[in-house]
Amino acid sequence: MDAEQAAGSTQSPKPTAAGGATETGDAGELETRVLVEPNAPPQQMADRDRYLRRIREFDEDHREDVHLDAADRERLAQVVARLERVIKFVGYGNFNLLSFDRMLRFARNYEAIGAFTPAELDFMDGIFAADARRYGFFGEKVVTELTARFPEQEARKVAGSGHYLLHGEAEGLFRDLRRKVGDELVLTSGVRSVVKQMHLFLAKAVETGGNLSRASRSLAPPGYSYHGIGDFDVGKAGFGERNFTAEFAETELFHRLADLGLVDIRYTDRNPYGVRFEPWHIKVV
Repeated sequence: MDAEQAAGSTQSPKPTAAGGATETGDAGELETRVLVEPNAPPQQMADRDRYLRRIREFDEDHREDVHLDAADRERLAQVVARLERVIKFVGYGNFNLLSFDRMLRFARNYEAIGAFTPAELDFMDGIFAADARRYGFFGEKVVTELTARFPEQEARKVAGSGHYLLHGEAEGLFRDLRRKVGDELVLTSGVRSVVKQMHLFLAKAVETGGNLSRASRSLAPPGYSYHGIGDFDVGKAGFGERNFTAEFAETELFHRLADLGLVDIRYTDRNPYGVRFEPWHIKVV
């Protein structure tokens, strides 16, 4: 963040576990748990079943979940409200690529947004710096700087979508998918800056009442999303919000993609990352 803004930072958000400490570990450890042998010890079987239940029942509260306290839930709501004023000001498409420092300049210079307070800045810094394993999210942190700037010259806007793809492999893969299955395939989400992912994750956290674990099962915490380095989401034209549900995997379009061997799903129904099943998420990186 800008030095002048960071100087006023206060305290980081302090998430608390509803039922004791959360499980931690790397993806390899979780994969071992998911692929547990039939004759494994009872505790290992129970751990596997509990883990799979959490990603299957992704939008429910679980005993191990981590929650924000009351003060940070209030700060969360303030930050999300200001981020949404930024979206309204810069536009939905432009927000996908907006850097943190540029967002701060817009906020300082335009009353329609208003400058982020030191407490709001510190909250976002704390969310970005947090080890997402505490929430039960075990993906890799692929963007390590809050102020990382997305290489806008490498982004290509996809007509009619409001989204961007990275020039090269991602753009080529999307074009190849459409060439093989037709224009019914649409881009539903492309590259995302840290700011974009911050808003998505925090907005979900508002929806969950401050349950950061529950939010992370649907949306990667900022810095952990592969959308930041190339992955993208696809859907069926006219299918609306159902493109972001397991119903997409039941469509004829998805079956055509699968039959042609064109789908490389990062978050399967037994993925080791602590994430819900996402048949729409196309792995590029």
